Amino acid sequence: MSKADLSRQIVYVIDDDASLRTSVTRLLRTADHEVRSFASAGEFLLAREGPLRGCLLLDIRMPGGASGLEVYQALVRQAELLPVIFLTGHGDIPMSVAAIKAGAFDFLTKPVRAEVLLATVAAAFARDAGTWAATERRRDLAMRLATLTHAEYQVYRRVIAGQPNKQITAEVGSAERTVKAHRARVMTKMGALSLAELVHMADELNGPAFAVSH
Repeated sequence: MSKADLSRQIVYVIDDDASLRTSVTRLLRTADHEVRSFASAGEFLLAREGPLRGCLLLDIRMPGGASGLEVYQALVRQAELLPVIFLTGHGDIPMSVAAIKAGAFDFLTKPVRAEVLLATVAAAFARDAGTWAATERRRDLAMRLATLTHAEYQVYRRVIAGQPNKQITAEVGSAERTVKAHRARVMTKMGALSLAELVHMADELNGPAFAVSH
């Protein structure tokens, strides 16, 4: 599996049952979905390169190798954002419910009804699209934040904390007119039209993956 094109959503299918893989793949392709199927968890993990778009249909029990739960746990450790839909037998439902509580998207009971499978994949694609839109938004905001000078960043931190200019002036040791100039540049560089919008941007950026050093 070559490095994923993150502009395309793909359904990844992992199941050791060849006939199920074939039928599921055929159904998804009739709905114009791009599909990539794998006979084992190991085959999928070895082929995977970088983040993926779309969703993953994952058999929860696969004898002779890593289980679906183990694959899911590995993806979680790697901060993979791909929505995971478990395919289960009736006896695996308690295990699947536990997986959903841990963050999996959904589970489907075999045999999978066509309309249920297609509706669940569509919902997973919608989740994936929303997640990636939010990720791109945060990445864009992080790039804007990185353009701030050290002095501007010090003012930015205090502005979003609700400090008035006089307090910021006292803390950073600059003249008030300098603080006002920094504040204006912060608003311009961040593309914020109001203090409320700037605070909202800071909330969106809140997370270690997008920390910026100044």
